[in-house]
Amino acid sequence: MIKIIVADDHPVVRAGIKEILAEDPSLTVTDEASSGYELLRKIREQDFDVIILDISMPGIDGLDTLKQIKSEKPKARVLILTIHPEARYAVRCVRMGADGYLTKASAPTELIGAIKRISQGRKYISLSLAERLTEELDQDSGKLPHQALSDREYQV
Repeated sequence: MIKIIVADDHPVVRAGIKEILAEDPSLTVTDEASSGYELLRKIREQDFDVIILDISMPGIDGLDTLKQIKSEKPKARVLILTIHPEARYAVRCVRMGADGYLTKASAPTELIGAIKRISQGRKYISLSLAERLTEELDQDSGKLPHQALSDREYQV
């Protein structure tokens, strides 16, 4: 059973996520939080497998909450689920330690798949984000960053 904590400031969103996840018997929402501060308090008090975290929340936003989670519990698995488009935050969130990024426009099956993947210690990004990142790499100079290094720079 994958134990999940849902953090979103909108009760209807939390209820919807719980309803979606209830369709899969391997998933259970063990708790929920309406703010970053509440989430931080709850993860200190209980065990969980995956945190679903929104970016826009009152008090401490999702990005600062993510930093604090990773500071206190570096191995915590966090899926960002937000209204904000991938182009704006996805890469930043993954660099900050998020294990996955989905928009709230995603299909319920994609949410379930992302949670399962993340619970196994793997990363999750959508196909559209993977394609965009690949295109950016292709445009950056035609070379991967390490390919631009001299032999000596590479050794160092």
